[in-house]
Amino acid sequence: MSELETAVAALPLEERPLRVLIVAGSARRVDGCPGLDGKARALMHRMLGRLPAAWQADHVDIGNEHGKPKIQGCNGCVGTSMALCVWPCNCYGPGSDHQPDLMWNEKLYPRLARADAWAIIGPVWWYGPTTNLKAMFDRLVCMSGGNPRPDLIDKKSTLKAQALERSPLWRDLTRNHLEGRTAGFFCYGNEGGNEVDEAGLPRILSHPAWFDPDDEPYGGEERKAYQGLVWQCRYSGIEVPDLLWRHARTGIGRPYADDQADDMMREADAMARFDAWVDAFVSHVAAKGPVPGTTEAEQGAQSTT
Repeated sequence: MSELETAVAALPLEERPLRVLIVAGSARRVDGCPGLDGKARALMHRMLGRLPAAWQADHVDIGNEHGKPKIQGCNGCVGTSMALCVWPCNCYGPGSDHQPDLMWNEKLYPRLARADAWAIIGPVWWYGPTTNLKAMFDRLVCMSGGNPRPDLIDKKSTLKAQALERSPLWRDLTRNHLEGRTAGFFCYGNEGGNEVDEAGLPRILSHPAWFDPDDEPYGGEERKAYQGLVWQCRYSGIEVPDLLWRHARTGIGRPYADDQADDMMREADAMARFDAWVDAFVSHVAAKGPVPGTTEAEQGAQSTT
């Protein structure tokens, strides 16, 4: 190491409280179509109660609240040119009356940038995360290599973006904008509740010979339903230890009407698994300490639209 590198490495980390962002990823909301909150919201508040008092805990529910903007879909700019995929996303902006976007209205880009660690909580819906969580992470493609200088491409010029990506300048611009943070994932599911029989086949299926339930996705390891989100984080420089990627079975064998948030809270095994995940999250994030540069990252995650 050079003398300068040695001196920089010896600088003390910023002294401040640890900052975490908890995301409840269920689509269900009490003031939405179902009229009942999802379990993710209850778990989010349970986690808030278990975090150290000295931490700065931020939280957001991305459920479908009546009259509230939804997360707009990713337009796939990166498929045209990595330099066309702007960090933070400039396909949409805050306060739009024609394309209202929950990501921007909730200021999720700067809130994610400000945090040292994220806790993502959500259900397994048809062997995957909810539409809301998938949409959020699709829109976070720009955190991995996205263009921080939309002024160089006149905000959204395809030809200028492609030219920039081919130029030597691009290697100095592209980077993982939220690298160094930690993310924990906790998912849960009822694996069909009482809609499946003892053999694992749907009760209303007319042609059970069409498939073998033993060939079900993930081989019984349901946490892998969130593997796409986990690996997106890992490829973006965000640490996701296996210990912080967990799943709990809840509501097994019960009708959906009897598998609500308050029912889940009475399931000792599911709650023990969740509490152990929270404790592991706290231990890991505390040992790791503050992530350098979050203030600058938050400042750089403002809308340019």
